[in-house]
Amino acid sequence: MRSKEIEDYKKNLELTSKQRDIIVGLTLGDGHLETQNNGKTYKLKIEHSVIQKEYLDWLHKELHNWVRMTPKIRLKNNKPFSYHFSTYSHELLKFYGEQFYSRKKKIIPNSIHELLTPLSLAIWFMDDGSLKSKKHNTYIIHTLGYKRDELKRIQNVLSKKFDIETKLHVQKQKYLRLYIISESAEKFRNIVSPYIIPSLRYKLGNKMPKE
Repeated sequence: MRSKEIEDYKKNLELTSKQRDIIVGLTLGDGHLETQNNGKTYKLKIEHSVIQKEYLDWLHKELHNWVRMTPKIRLKNNKPFSYHFSTYSHELLKFYGEQFYSRKKKIIPNSIHELLTPLSLAIWFMDDGSLKSKKHNTYIIHTLGYKRDELKRIQNVLSKKFDIETKLHVQKQKYLRLYIISESAEKFRNIVSPYIIPSLRYKLGNKMPKE
């Protein structure tokens, strides 16, 4: 597709509510919003290890009309290292760039109470979450890079909006991670489970929610 055709195509692009939820979850997690024109437009860059190929393919399918190229393998030392793709750069992504970045650093915005949905929470978990251990049978979300006050903000949202209680655990004497207390584990699992793709269900401990 030539440049003019691309620009004409982009004029008709819109985000569905599902795509918006996915973008929120990805931006909370490993997704990266990038601007090359001082914030006029943004594009979303998504990259995971090659073992998460099914997840990247699923994300690509969900965002297909926003993506020009199919996912590509990135090599390191001539060996497959990661799997990645980017969306078009577009003004509709500016809102998320403005919400989730401050001075080029990713943040958890004040508006997170409006933006966080069950789907975006599930996306965040698929990106950065894991089973704490078989013994504890609950979950953690790795939140490397976020400040304590930002994590307190999302703790409050999880509590008020989803009735999920969490604690902050210090990791490696420096970084914080979000710990879902055992009493909230089943509720969390029931909320996110419908959206977890098959290859990542191991993160739930292979447990199915109760009917």
